[in-house]
Amino acid sequence: MNDFVAALLSLVPPLFVGGIFWIVMRAIVKADSKERDTYSKIEAEERAKLEKSKKKG
Repeated sequence: MNDFVAALLSLVPPLFVGGIFWIVMRAIVKADSKERDTYSKIEAEERAKLEKSKKKG
């Protein structure tokens, strides 16, 4: 029984590190997604401005 508890406790550090890794990677992916959305909106606004200026000229 003591060996079983020791085996379970030996899994705690890798699971903890894996959890932290997952949280960090998830944050990076979400930030990248938001950045791409923002960049797409800005690019669409700039294209609309360019089209508007072409129609005037």
